[in-house]
Amino acid sequence: MLDVRRLRLLREVQIRGTLAEVATALNFSPSSVSQQLTLLEQETGVELLRKVGRRVQLTPQAEILVGHTGALLEILERAEADLTASLTTVVGTVRVAVFQSAALALMPAALTAMRRDYPDVRIEMVQHEPESALHETWARDFDMVVAEQYPAHAAPHHPGLDKVDLTTDAIRLALPPRDLELAPVATIADARALPWVMEPHGAASRHFAEQLCRRAGFEPDVRYETADLQAQIRLIASGNAVGLMPDLVWAGGETTCRLVGLPDTPRRTIFTSVRSSGTRYPAVLAFRSALQAAAELIDDRPLG
Repeated sequence: MLDVRRLRLLREVQIRGTLAEVATALNFSPSSVSQQLTLLEQETGVELLRKVGRRVQLTPQAEILVGHTGALLEILERAEADLTASLTTVVGTVRVAVFQSAALALMPAALTAMRRDYPDVRIEMVQHEPESALHETWARDFDMVVAEQYPAHAAPHHPGLDKVDLTTDAIRLALPPRDLELAPVATIADARALPWVMEPHGAASRHFAEQLCRRAGFEPDVRYETADLQAQIRLIASGNAVGLMPDLVWAGGETTCRLVGLPDTPRRTIFTSVRSSGTRYPAVLAFRSALQAAAELIDDRPLG
């Protein structure tokens, strides 16, 4: 009988590429990972790994095992979910990855509701960029991800992850207050000569913003790059930049920034994803419900 824990280590090598990265992800020592994989090779009687530079490469036989391991882990996760669902109390831990504006706007209310209604559920949150968080949820680093999708920019697809929409929010051009205006701006085209702040290259919001500017007939002068939307807001509110902001960043407060609508009123979609094999966990269902309620509170609140 093959050891499931060792099979999972082999799958982790396929996902992460090096024994050191596997060890870091699972809180093992590299020597312990190597030792367990050596034992797996002895159990199977075949070579499973070959060194290629600093990385390791799975043999064809190892790839066969990894394919079966993924299916096996899904079965075990479904079994655990069904077992937990048979209990009279909702218990467990939900590890969730959340991007910044959702962490600020949705998580406080959702966590308060969970603490009140499901005190035996532990929520562990990590702020994470949506693209990598989706992959890491598929890889089992997280149980759930709260992610975003910009218009005409599909979120990365990972087999075995579901997708449940939470809400949408409008994206607007954010400008300094009128007394700090860099220049009169009524449309995005009027901002062609102004300094812009955007997220770094690779972010869905950056791709969306650049494409919108190009459709308006100009290449934006991106002088400031930061993934921190609160830092972006400070740069805009202080009169140093303009940028595109989704409405969720203003939830629960007012802003001195001037907001201008965009052509066709583009909207961003906020959604949750969970491995399909883990969707029946009562704690996951409860937390999804709490997030949905928090999103509905935001939807009912007028923009500050």
